[in-house]
Amino acid sequence: MPFEIRPWEAIANNYGCTVLLGNGASISVSPSFSYGSLLQHAAEQNLLPEDAQRLFEFFQTNDFELVLRIVWQASNVNRSLRIPDERTHAAYVGLRDCLIQTVRDIHPEHGTVSVHLPSIYHFLKRFRTVISLNYDLVLYWAMTYGLDIDDQHAFKDCFVGGGAFDDDWQRFRQPIRGDRSTSLVFYAHGSLVLCRNLVEQERKIHNLQDGLLEAVLQRWQNGEVVPLFVSEGTWTQKVASIQNSYYLSTVYREVLKSQRDTLVVYGWGFAEQDVHLLKRMKDTGINRVAVSVFRGDQAYCNRVFQTIHDELGAHVEVDFFDSESPGCWIHPAHQVLRPVV
Repeated sequence: MPFEIRPWEAIANNYGCTVLLGNGASISVSPSFSYGSLLQHAAEQNLLPEDAQRLFEFFQTNDFELVLRIVWQASNVNRSLRIPDERTHAAYVGLRDCLIQTVRDIHPEHGTVSVHLPSIYHFLKRFRTVISLNYDLVLYWAMTYGLDIDDQHAFKDCFVGGGAFDDDWQRFRQPIRGDRSTSLVFYAHGSLVLCRNLVEQERKIHNLQDGLLEAVLQRWQNGEVVPLFVSEGTWTQKVASIQNSYYLSTVYREVLKSQRDTLVVYGWGFAEQDVHLLKRMKDTGINRVAVSVFRGDQAYCNRVFQTIHDELGAHVEVDFFDSESPGCWIHPAHQVLRPVV
């Protein structure tokens, strides 16, 4: 028998603990996010210098962030020791400029996605924990949209003064300034707003929301920082990259393993290279999972149902909901939302 795919609002009251956002969430905001990979886009547009191609082949990875960081560190070491090595620096510059142009080609500006931010904000604020697998700026823009709303709800990503991550992340659940409810936000694969500086300190880039994308790219261009996100690779490569970052490893080690009774998955394909994230949530108390389904895809329902039971246990109840139904993600609920001005 086919699985029942219900409207989100029919099951929403059963969920409010954790939501996990996959790439389908970003694609629904802008089709420009439907690229196969950053590296694929760069190669198809002939943006990738020959030396950069050799680096990806040598390190056997498709992860832009990893290769860029390795070459950036090598270039800085050579410069600090006054070792003449123009080729290494040129490889770094070529790879950096390639990544900047690729992100510019793919990532929409704030103004083109702002129409969706009220609905995204309204959907996300029902959850105590928001975990995103996407490294674009959509989630961050939705958070900053909420700063102007007097609804006594706060989104906190646990980055404090100076942009540093506070690993005592549980304390941010406490209300501040009269907030009555709080959602904690985590970037499980990093984000464009996160970076590493010359001494490997991990920081969040701050800027006005409508100029944030350009501010991020300018920081890369200046050579001050390199980005902190895991873009592509097998699950073993992704886990290795996660473990190489204090912030990402904290999210992986602590946040994913924290107690929760329910989980909502929106826009995630349960791909083999990312199922390790679901494995981390085993034995955390999950007894019910809701999964978004695009256009009634029963084959997807069958695969997901089996994967959830394999990884979390056969006792877990699984609900499927229509990803385009009212009240979920970019789709307005049956109420009037404040427009973006």
